[in-house]
Amino acid sequence: MQAQLIALLNAHVPVDATEAAHLHKALDFVSSTTDCCSRTTPMGHITASAWILSADRQSALLTHHKKLNRWLQLGGHVDDEDASIQAAATREAREESGIDGLQLLSAALFDVDVHPIPARANEPAHFHYDLRFLFQAVDDSVSVSDESHALAWVALSALAHDAENASVSRMARKSLVAANV
Repeated sequence: MQAQLIALLNAHVPVDATEAAHLHKALDFVSSTTDCCSRTTPMGHITASAWILSADRQSALLTHHKKLNRWLQLGGHVDDEDASIQAAATREAREESGIDGLQLLSAALFDVDVHPIPARANEPAHFHYDLRFLFQAVDDSVSVSDESHALAWVALSALAHDAENASVSRMARKSLVAANV
């Protein structure tokens, strides 16, 4: 999967300087780390996320993450059984949302973000090199998994100006620009 990830990262065009810095860090990490998707890699690992738009493309689905206690896009770790990073994002999105009818809008990366994960009792602090893909739901019915406190469809216009969560705000702005094209 390492070669696939390098190709995806090399093809991605960041939207701003912040995302460009994340892209550079992720590319350096993947290029220099053979087991870049393994949770046992001590400095961090690749994660796969799904930015899910509502059927009308006016809202995005967020999860109130139990471990991090924050509203985020859906996603998580890459499993050995995942055939690709896109398959990992799709699996995570289905598991966390209960949505069977998800459409991957592009196999290309939608966004890249690198963020620290705090230490927990059985896990040292590390980084998630998060590769994000754009999805659309065919309907807005969801089911909360045990990884979330709640799920919510939030208007892109509100998320685009969320100063508390820069990466979610960046993805919302990208979605709004794409909708106006």
